[in-house]
Amino acid sequence: MDSSQDFAADAIVVGSGLAGLVATYELQKAGKKVLVVDQENRKNLGGQAFWSLGGLFMVDTPEQRRLGIHDSEELALNDWMGSAGFDRDDEDYWGRQWARAYVHFAATEKRGYLHDLGLRITPIVGWAERGGGSADGHGNSVPRFHLTWGTGPEVTRIFVEPVLDAERRGLVKFAFRHRVDDLVVDAGTVVGVRGSVLAPSDTERGVESSREVVGDFEFRAPQTIVTTGGIGHNHELVRANWPVDRLGPVPEHMIAGVPAYVDGRMLGIAEAAGANLVNRDRMWHYTEGIHNWDPIWPDHAIRIIPGPSSLWLDANGERLAAPNFPGFDTNSTMKAILATGYDYSWFILTQSIIEKEFALSGSEQNPDITEKDLKVTAKSRLAKGAPGPIQAFLDHGEDFVTAPTLAGLVAKMNAISRGPTLDLTQIERVVSARDAQLDNKFSKDAQLMAVTNARQYLGDKIVRVAKPHRLTDPKHGPMIAVRLNILTRKTLGGIQTNLDSQVIGAGGSPVPGLYAAGEVAGFGGGGVHGYNALEGTFLGGCIFSGRAAGRAAARQA
Repeated sequence: MDSSQDFAADAIVVGSGLAGLVATYELQKAGKKVLVVDQENRKNLGGQAFWSLGGLFMVDTPEQRRLGIHDSEELALNDWMGSAGFDRDDEDYWGRQWARAYVHFAATEKRGYLHDLGLRITPIVGWAERGGGSADGHGNSVPRFHLTWGTGPEVTRIFVEPVLDAERRGLVKFAFRHRVDDLVVDAGTVVGVRGSVLAPSDTERGVESSREVVGDFEFRAPQTIVTTGGIGHNHELVRANWPVDRLGPVPEHMIAGVPAYVDGRMLGIAEAAGANLVNRDRMWHYTEGIHNWDPIWPDHAIRIIPGPSSLWLDANGERLAAPNFPGFDTNSTMKAILATGYDYSWFILTQSIIEKEFALSGSEQNPDITEKDLKVTAKSRLAKGAPGPIQAFLDHGEDFVTAPTLAGLVAKMNAISRGPTLDLTQIERVVSARDAQLDNKFSKDAQLMAVTNARQYLGDKIVRVAKPHRLTDPKHGPMIAVRLNILTRKTLGGIQTNLDSQVIGAGGSPVPGLYAAGEVAGFGGGGVHGYNALEGTFLGGCIFSGRAAGRAAARQA
């Protein structure tokens, strides 16, 4: 008999990722008993957030002010709304309200809430998703990407530790390897969960586990909170919901930026129990994906988080037009790439650029910051040469090629091309035109103007943006090319919820007993980001919506 059957829970939390941990933390803090149900084993506590870089969107912080950044809640909300582009009366109703509430949280309570739990951030604020070039359109007007000292594992640790302490005190119980297949509904109220017990597994974190069923279960509680993430590794579901009219043809070749358990199953299960699913076509996938040379999960992808200097070419060798520069407008770049009829593109850069501008997403790709080793971090980030994880991709990654000359580089690019043969004369023309704009400190080249603008920000000039130089200059060589693939990551739509994270039913009223938080709820409201994300917003969305769910369920329990 599963001992969880005898645990008189006040609430069931489905999923032990970040949103689930936050909800559980808030519930146990209120003295409530919580049963946490997850299809993976204990080693996967923290879920997808553990693998993250740990970036947090925050507004008007001491870190920003020390760097001379003038930010405000008003400016951030203007950026958010311009990026979101909310245009659906019913589906965006709660998303708009979540957006205002989340930006307010990011400008007020967020830093203190996390600081009190022990989280610290690095002094350099990153400038992510710089936008499409319009003051009232998409993008961050100022740097807001606050990097956690300790990356994703630290973001999860500050919630894991109090939850595990609550487990020792008898307030929290875990049911690992329990896969929820249905929500139990009684007279219109969700009263629990039922599903399949999976075979025991001792696989390491992130490794795909067995789906062998060895039993079944049913757990009941007055409140149920769904926090199971999105659809990022379910490429069949990604393709089924792909917005062809907005982003272009469905990519044939996709790699996964999330583990295999990010399967989206609970979306359909919640819908069957009466939940309203909205904005299914809104997704946030990346165009700078590379195949992991040392994979943990199937089709394991890593995202390059680039500085602004690399020359971006489509599969035909044509330069992408403004604002499709590295780190500026994710969805616009996705559309431009797929419009060619191919699902990959190219960076051309130099050793000088890769040393200063390339960062890799993921806690495991940033061991110096993840392990909170200041000396190693300083040596890795400021020393000559590419940081170790990036050098490993240069040495072993199937998407990287290097050569001392452009002719040699193009030949190697053609050797790994999945599409048309690149014409050296065409590439020379594009590179020469770009390089000719460097004879003066000013330029008509929009990308080089963006680089100059970036270097006005002290954080970028010191650690993030290389001094402009010719790509063919041997002093900055060798030349490097990277084949960039489509990387699946985030679901921006999902279960519609009100500001208490209560699930909204098809009729517009809350479904009694049911809550949703994190990515499964579009990080709040079924789509707090609208069509575009400002980065550093995903972990924060899990925290904010998980906190709302836990506090509201505690009041009702």
